[in-house]
Amino acid sequence: MSAVTQSRGVERLVQGQDTQDGAGVRLTRVLTHDLQTRLDPFLMLDAFGSDKPDEYIAGFPNHPHRGFETVTYMIAGRMRHKDSAGNEGLLQNGGVQWMTAGRGLTHSEMPEQEEGAMEGFQLWLNLPSQNKLCAPGYRDIQSDDIPEVTTGNGVLVRVIAGASHGVDGAVQREHTHPVYLDVQFPHANDTVFEQTLPATHNAFIYVYRGSLEVVQGHQATTVPVQRMAVLRNEGNGVVLRAQANTRAILIAGQPLGEPIAQYGPFVMNTREELVQAVDDFRAGLMD
Repeated sequence: MSAVTQSRGVERLVQGQDTQDGAGVRLTRVLTHDLQTRLDPFLMLDAFGSDKPDEYIAGFPNHPHRGFETVTYMIAGRMRHKDSAGNEGLLQNGGVQWMTAGRGLTHSEMPEQEEGAMEGFQLWLNLPSQNKLCAPGYRDIQSDDIPEVTTGNGVLVRVIAGASHGVDGAVQREHTHPVYLDVQFPHANDTVFEQTLPATHNAFIYVYRGSLEVVQGHQATTVPVQRMAVLRNEGNGVVLRAQANTRAILIAGQPLGEPIAQYGPFVMNTREELVQAVDDFRAGLMD
């Protein structure tokens, strides 16, 4: 793996918006609608985390999607997925559900626990126009099947998509070429982690434990817990320096540069395609 010769800096810090989705699940919407163009090909990032069952137990009953992919990464807890294509899987600690909605399906995501912590992320990744009506697909990736690499100074990287330090991730995608890393720092302060990134990729970091700094030359920008740092589009990677036991997700992707037309769970390129999506859903073509 080539070294980072010019590190990206922080363009801005973002505080997520508290909201509810599904049947009343409390979550934080980190990547919101107004960032979709800036962080193309990513459409949304939700962070959820609670040890209060009444904040998650109602789950996400049956609902439709068309035109993009959903990537759910479970840090803690258990969630049962069922969809109209006949797929069913149990998402649990450390596992990933990667669903390609394509031309459309309906699915549900329901907790399979009555107590304890439920924590994780759901990322929406756009599909290029020529793939928006592809056949739906689904992968249930258990924790043991996610490749990991530990750097020489003790940083553990779970490589969900893309590659890190010579290790290929569980998922690769043409067109968007996403990088999705869970970066876990050791029990020591000021540990440094470097990750190369294509210059063309949009990229961001979300800290969900501890605190880190994005280092650019002699400057460093602190990213506190539960904040997202949008990285500037410059340089060939990012350099992070973290406090002990910090954990963060680093996400990057090749922008599609296409129009984004969204109506709730449908993401297409034009308003006409959205109208067609709603008509198809009402006609039962996504069941």
